[in-house]
Amino acid sequence: MKNSFAPVILFVYKRLLHTQQTVDALKKNDLSSHSELFIYSDGPSNNADKKQVEEVRDYLKIINGFKSVKIIERQENLGLAANIIDGVTEVVNLYGRVIVMEDDLVTSPFFLRFMNDSLNIYNDDEKVGCIHGYIYPIKNIKSDFFIKGADCWGWATWASAWSIFEPDGEVLFERAETAGYMNDPFNIKCGYVQMLKDQISGKNNSWAVRWYFSSLLNNLYCLYPSTSYVVNIGLDDSGTHCVNTNIYDVQLQDQYSLKKIDVIESDENKRKFIDFHSKQSGLINRIIGKLKRVYR
Repeated sequence: MKNSFAPVILFVYKRLLHTQQTVDALKKNDLSSHSELFIYSDGPSNNADKKQVEEVRDYLKIINGFKSVKIIERQENLGLAANIIDGVTEVVNLYGRVIVMEDDLVTSPFFLRFMNDSLNIYNDDEKVGCIHGYIYPIKNIKSDFFIKGADCWGWATWASAWSIFEPDGEVLFERAETAGYMNDPFNIKCGYVQMLKDQISGKNNSWAVRWYFSSLLNNLYCLYPSTSYVVNIGLDDSGTHCVNTNIYDVQLQDQYSLKKIDVIESDENKRKFIDFHSKQSGLINRIIGKLKRVYR
């Protein structure tokens, strides 16, 4: 298992153009022909979405360029969170490791190599729970680094790490509060605290925030690249929990190098994460303030 190529899971719904761009970019990876691709197509949530879902499914049937392609068509609409949780659990328990993609993530040609090599390098390190392909547009990050927790825009994990996933947000909240994580400036400034509260109250159905806190509470670390191997093209108001913004746009990694590093949390880059999110919050608040003045 250590030197095998991890299967790739792609979760799709009704966005044909986004899905095509995601698949086309994956096919340009040199390891695509060695990778088994599992595609989970969620069922339409209403009659209005049915045609678009069917268009996506028609396209899925002609995908090639991978070692194999298996399509799982949901008969009912599970919703993004349930679809991902069920799909990841199913595949990772079969293969022991998995690379996870959604239908709005365009990757560098080196994405699959970074993921597979990282999975191999840290395979025996019980402190590492997640490999992440995306990094915010932050300047002066000199090398790959670790931060406790997990992330969700092009990521990979092992069955042992995913087994600690806790789906109950209230359980996570209580445990995180006891551990002091709900008062942690990093979790507050980066939005994790509010996101978990919103998940519990039903304002969102985020699986990602539950994955983050599950990993954090189990002292698992997430590996981040110095330059992003992933760009999110879905922040155009077209997807679940998405708004129209370009503040997360990045230049994709155009070369590849990887070496094993010590599993130590980077305090410097945690501060850079906080600064990035603080600036975005300030920008959003200024925009809201201007809109209020205009409409007043």
